[in-house]
Amino acid sequence: MNKLQRHLEAYLLWDESLSNRIIPVIGDLSEPLLGLSAQQFQMMAQKVDIIYHNGASINLVYPYSALKATNVLGTQEILRLASQIKIKPLHYISTGSVLSSQDHARVREVQELYNFNHKQVPSGGYAQTKWVAEKLITIAHNRGIPGSIYRLGRVSGHSQTGICNQSDRLYRMLKGFIQMRCVPDVDTTVDMTPVDYVSKALVHLSRRKQSLNKIFHLSNHQPISSFKLFDWIREFGYSLQPMSYERWQTELISASEISLDNSLYPLIPYFAGMNTKDSVKQESSDQTSNLTKSNFDCQNTTDGLADTSIVCPPVDAKLLNTYFSYLIQSGFLNPPQQIH
Repeated sequence: MNKLQRHLEAYLLWDESLSNRIIPVIGDLSEPLLGLSAQQFQMMAQKVDIIYHNGASINLVYPYSALKATNVLGTQEILRLASQIKIKPLHYISTGSVLSSQDHARVREVQELYNFNHKQVPSGGYAQTKWVAEKLITIAHNRGIPGSIYRLGRVSGHSQTGICNQSDRLYRMLKGFIQMRCVPDVDTTVDMTPVDYVSKALVHLSRRKQSLNKIFHLSNHQPISSFKLFDWIREFGYSLQPMSYERWQTELISASEISLDNSLYPLIPYFAGMNTKDSVKQESSDQTSNLTKSNFDCQNTTDGLADTSIVCPPVDAKLLNTYFSYLIQSGFLNPPQQIH
C-alpha cells in the first residue's frame, strides 16, 4: 500500500479520501493462481466483477522465453479468474507492437481476430508475448468470456503537467540523445500518446456495453517526425548533431564506456544489433509504426469517443514544451544553458 501511495503521490494522483477503495492483494503473475492460495483465488473470483489486465513484464531486450511466464501464463491465470464462480468481462491492455501486417491492423473485433490467419509474428520477445496473450483472449472469448482488447501506442507524459515515467524508453532516448549531443540521421514517426488521454479513453470505452468484443487502438493520430522533433529540441536550446546510424552507434558505445551515467546505457543491447537505416526505422517506431499508417483502423475508438470531449492532443510545440519543462523542473534534464 505504501508503494502504491508513493507512486500515486509522485504522479500527483493520490487522493486520501479514496484510499479505502484500494485493496492490495500480494501475488505474482508468473505463478499458478497468480501466486495466491486456492482460498484467496476463490475469494477474488467471488468478489471481482470486472477485470482490467494491464500487468506485464516489459523488457525490450529479453527474449520471449524470459517473459512468457508473466505475460502469457499470467494472462492464462487471469482468464481462469475471469471464468470461475461467475463470468467477468476482461479488458486486456495490449500494444500496437503486435500488429505485423496491414490486414491485421484492420481487424476490429475479437471474433474476427479468432479467425484471423496470422502470417507474420511480430519481432521482439515482448511483442511476441502480447501477441500470444491476445490469442488466448480470443480463444477465451470464443468460449464465452466477454471482453475487449486495447492496443496502446507509445504512452507519454500527462498533457497538462508533463509528469511521466522517466524510466520509459522514450524519455531515456531523448535524454541520451541530449547527453551525446548527436542523433541518428533517420526520419521516422514518433508517437507520443499522453497518458491522461489514454486513461480517460480506456475507462470510458470499457464502461460501454457496446465495447465488448471490440478491439481499440489508442495512439496519437497527429504524431511528429523524428526530424521535426530533433529540430524542435535544437530550437529549445540543446545541441544535436545528425550523423549516420553506424557512426551514432559507435558514439553510443564509446560514450557508455566512458560513463555509465548515459541514459541509453541499459539499452545498448537493444541498439547493438541494428546495422541499417531500415532497422532503425523499424526499431524507432516499434510500437507505433502500424498505428500511424493510413491503413490503420481506429473506427472503433472514434465511434466510442464520439459523444465525449476526450481528444488526443497533437504532438506539437505546446505539448513538447510541457514535457521538457517538467523534465527540467524534475531534474531529469539539465537546462540547455547548463549543457557545455
